[in-house]
Amino acid sequence: MRIWVILLLFSFYNLNAQDFKEGISIVQFSAPFTQEAEVSLKSFKRYNIYTFCITEKGKIFDSEKIKYLPTVLVYHNNEEVLRIESGISLKLPENTLDQIDKKIEQIIESKF
Repeated sequence: MRIWVILLLFSFYNLNAQDFKEGISIVQFSAPFTQEAEVSLKSFKRYNIYTFCITEKGKIFDSEKIKYLPTVLVYHNNEEVLRIESGISLKLPENTLDQIDKKIEQIIESKF
């Protein structure tokens, strides 16, 4: 009986741990030392927006295979559809917001 309870709780935790990928989600992965290089995602506020700091959500960084900070991932229905990495420069490309916008337009257009 105890094993079933533990398995049930573990399953529930795993489901909630992936909530950040539902619908159209934009997730920025960063760290205290790269905060100045982050992009503002306010223009995408009608979608799910998250900013994760490596000091608080390290396990998610591992599971999403984040190599560079900052990194922006766009998810659609639990699948990664766009990855924008800073590389060793620790700066995201200047056209990061345009890339995100273009990908979201493609997602929306594909529904019709």
